[in-house]
Amino acid sequence: MKSIRGVWLSLLLVPLAAAPPLGAQATSRNDEVENCLGCHGDKDASFKLPSGETQSLFVARDVFEKSVHGARQGCIGCHPGQAEVPHPPLTAKDKAAFSAGFKDLCKTCHFENYTKALDGVHYKILAAGGSAPFCVDCHGVHDISHPKVPRTKVSETCGGCHGDMAETYAKSVHGQALLAGNQDVPVCTDCHHAHDILDPRTKDWRLTTIDLCATCHTNKTLMAKYGLSTNVVSSYLSDFHGMSAKLATSGVKPKAVTALCIDCHGTHDITKARDGGSQVLKENLRKTCAKCHVGATQNFPAAWLSHYEPSLKKAPLVWAVGVFYKIFIPFIIGGLCLQILLHLWRVLVNR
Repeated sequence: MKSIRGVWLSLLLVPLAAAPPLGAQATSRNDEVENCLGCHGDKDASFKLPSGETQSLFVARDVFEKSVHGARQGCIGCHPGQAEVPHPPLTAKDKAAFSAGFKDLCKTCHFENYTKALDGVHYKILAAGGSAPFCVDCHGVHDISHPKVPRTKVSETCGGCHGDMAETYAKSVHGQALLAGNQDVPVCTDCHHAHDILDPRTKDWRLTTIDLCATCHTNKTLMAKYGLSTNVVSSYLSDFHGMSAKLATSGVKPKAVTALCIDCHGTHDITKARDGGSQVLKENLRKTCAKCHVGATQNFPAAWLSHYEPSLKKAPLVWAVGVFYKIFIPFIIGGLCLQILLHLWRVLVNR
């Protein structure tokens, strides 16, 4: 395989009239790219690393030109210190170290997103010496495109590491709609974010799932488009399960935070509520409840209203009790206030 060192040597031997001035600063972005592609446009350009691995140094001109950087960015902006030819010697021992050497370069232009990434779970793994993706692993190198065009690219990118979850998502109600061309459904980054990704196994992240689901499911315009109710969050928060979650998010520490949205509906495997495999379908609900309520019988879910609001048709007894208390409690409090006012009036009259 042709070595990049050989390419450099051949360029040095070419008369200056036949090649761009080596080591000179490019007069424009185009000149800079042309100079670099003089070597890196060779498909065989590569470098042998101390580990024995071969690192390709080829850059496809057409791919780079079509990227988001192709029309506005040269090479030196992302490869500082490489303006001189021959380049400074590489110090990376293997491919992993070679890639790691570029992980901080994006902050020059994308500082805000870079700082967000420092708070993410991926960077924490990297800082601890583990293996995790950073900027170029998700966005690409010379082929960087708009991150959400097409939106299916997001789940495909995440699936590079999280293959099982991406496969499960593709079979879910959200994933199937996305693959069918629906742009309204959430993709990985809508729920997990793109840069400040938190560990989804933590209690704090689990509590944020209520707001995540509410982002779409309380949007009247969006839900009307699909004939879905927008009262799912309000009905959940008025339920015992939702009450425990509200206490936790307000700073109170209940003994347990039970049944968040994802506990009943799933995470990456969410299906339509009426589908045969749905966790909230009546036939499957006992099994879903049994995750928390060990020993739940077949009739156990009947004691729960789900997202239904009590009415004369649905849970009439619960509805009647609610109406009674809405009348009875104000009556009692009003009577007490009247009694206190009459007592004060009598005291003033008797003076």
